[in-house]
Amino acid sequence: MAILAPRVVLVRRETELDRVRATHATLASARFVLERRGIDLSEVEAAHRDFTEALRRVRAAIPPDWRQAVLMRGELERFVFGPEDIVLTLGPDGLVANVAKYLDGQTVIGIDPAPGRNAGVLVRFRVAEAEEAIAEAAAGSIALEPRTMAEARLDDGEGLLALNEVFIGHRSHQSARYTLMANGARERQSSSGLIVATGTGATGWAASIQRATGRRLDLPPTAPRLGFLVREAWPGPATGADLVAGLVEDAPLTVTSEMDEGGTIFADGIETDRLAFGWGRRVTVAPAARRLNLAVPA
Repeated sequence: MAILAPRVVLVRRETELDRVRATHATLASARFVLERRGIDLSEVEAAHRDFTEALRRVRAAIPPDWRQAVLMRGELERFVFGPEDIVLTLGPDGLVANVAKYLDGQTVIGIDPAPGRNAGVLVRFRVAEAEEAIAEAAAGSIALEPRTMAEARLDDGEGLLALNEVFIGHRSHQSARYTLMANGARERQSSSGLIVATGTGATGWAASIQRATGRRLDLPPTAPRLGFLVREAWPGPATGADLVAGLVEDAPLTVTSEMDEGGTIFADGIETDRLAFGWGRRVTVAPAARRLNLAVPA
């Protein structure tokens, strides 16, 4: 029986120039319209050229006799990953989060096409390091960080996975009303919603909330625990503001909705991929059994 060559799946997203082209008939018309608004496209065009060159170099780093696929971010939900795929992301840290929920044990190599522009928390490799990283991943010798993910599960079995955080609240600016149960405590709340973050997400949205509130959660990215943070809880006659932060470790966090059809749950900032969270629905959030195998430099 013939043995299939390894497959590398390279995931990218649109550049700013791609998005400009998508909203104008031609690049010339885009330049005319934007220059009238005082916007110079030269920097956007230069960034596009740099990314295109980085993409060429990374694809050239894949052995020519191997199979490869190149996906745009919007194609992820229609693509079937194989268990032995080596997954490359070429873009900012958020692209790793975009792909994580579609994977189950595959090695992910985050490649930074623009060092200095990206935080580099998840995209730990430079373009020049791609060839060696791919070879090590195929040999099973690359260093991995098994990053904890969060799973939200509704009472009817619907679920969402998140690498950074799960948001629970109202999809508009209305107050979110619900009952929160965590670590043996229970409180009815009215707030701007809450997030349940992983250690990876602790450097993003959760970090902003912690800075604003002075709260601190111990969330290493590989530890099998999550942290919850309630946003702007209102201490009213029937609602409290005491159960506003804590760890999710030994038991799931449970939230029961008291919202109308505006109640929503989404993961990693993707509001279009959401679960409806209407009145009486119950969701539990806990560390997921699935983890992200993130490649890191030795």
